[in-house]
Amino acid sequence: MHFAYLLRSETDPERTYVGLTDNLERRLAEHNEGKSIHTNKFRPWKLMTSIAFDERENAEAFERYLKSHSGRSFSKKHL
Repeated sequence: MHFAYLLRSETDPERTYVGLTDNLERRLAEHNEGKSIHTNKFRPWKLMTSIAFDERENAEAFERYLKSHSGRSFSKKHL
């Protein structure tokens, strides 16, 4: 399975991060351990939602959508 996921910073709740992984637990731990340069300043992170896909291409497409302007609006309203 491949996951598109949305994280929210517990120290700065307005800060979110969208990512893609095939191991959600490991990836969340990496974010909270500071192993990602994009998220280490806003630790700890809380998983807000994840969506599982059978095909990596579909997960990548949904991740790209969530990072777009309309996708950010969608996630603020619905996720």
